[in-house]
Amino acid sequence: MTYKIVVLPGDGIGPEITQAALDVLEAASSGVFDYELQYEAVGGDGIDQVGDPCPAATIKACSGADAILLGAIGGPKWEEAEKTPEDGLLELRENLGLYANLRPTKVNNSLLDLSPLKKEIAEGTDFMMVRELIGGLYFGRPKYYDDKEAFDTMYYSRENIERIVKTAFDLAASRRKKLTSVDKANVLANSRLWRKIVEEISEDYPEVEVDHLYVDAASMKIITHPTQFDVIVTENLFGDILSDEASVITGSLGMLPSASLSENGPSLYEPIHGSAPDIAGQDKANPMSMIFSVTMMLRMSFEQDALADKIEAACSQVMESGLVTGDLGGRAATSEFVQAVIEAL
Repeated sequence: MTYKIVVLPGDGIGPEITQAALDVLEAASSGVFDYELQYEAVGGDGIDQVGDPCPAATIKACSGADAILLGAIGGPKWEEAEKTPEDGLLELRENLGLYANLRPTKVNNSLLDLSPLKKEIAEGTDFMMVRELIGGLYFGRPKYYDDKEAFDTMYYSRENIERIVKTAFDLAASRRKKLTSVDKANVLANSRLWRKIVEEISEDYPEVEVDHLYVDAASMKIITHPTQFDVIVTENLFGDILSDEASVITGSLGMLPSASLSENGPSLYEPIHGSAPDIAGQDKANPMSMIFSVTMMLRMSFEQDALADKIEAACSQVMESGLVTGDLGGRAATSEFVQAVIEAL
């Protein structure tokens, strides 16, 4: 069977790290995994090509894909656009029903010295953040802004909460069987409903240990005791903030992938970092987050665990040899690193 992967290179370093990851996939997958690629525009690239950060053709292509790879979007060039690249990303998520964002935070022992945390705190960190992606303040209506006042609406239905919480419980059941739900139930009505539903659903997962943390306490414990977490589930805004906080534990945003899941359609895989326009086109970008996005895709969308393991082992071999990009303290160019990984494969 030949799978269809829609590729959205995007802006800034997006195209170069996307191509780097696809070069690695091609080298590793020959005779093992058959796929075809379809390239489409999104973000600033969509604005430049057709005047729309989320073109109808992109939504149509993504809807018919088996998986989607996204490089990065945004940049100062489009900050004053009527519809920004970020607007396009939100529209893409909404149209594809990408309700769950999964962000792994796992410390690589060979890069442990890069973590801003003490070694004894960071070592062994391995947890998954499950963030609700198409609800809450980012999508709630009404929304209003003028020079005198502004407001956003934080809205969640029972159905939306149940869906993301069940996803998190299923994930926890397949890992170390611990789920931490993050809310602000002492202040927010949304959070009180959230906590109530988590407790209800926990009865269907007796093997999973559940605890609750207020978001302020969670933000502290992610930094002071990161190894206590296995799976964290939370709403959109809290997840956006906490997942970025967690990313610094590894020492570089350039190491972390993410997956955005839909109920019935394709999943989307992307690095968690931005488009880094200051280094775009200079052969400096770390492609690891994009390569790990590809291996996450192989595992979650195609059940190609052995192929993902093979790619990750080759990357670890190269990094352990000391050949790393500037964000990891090395001097390797993007192309040099990718070539070394291909040779290791």
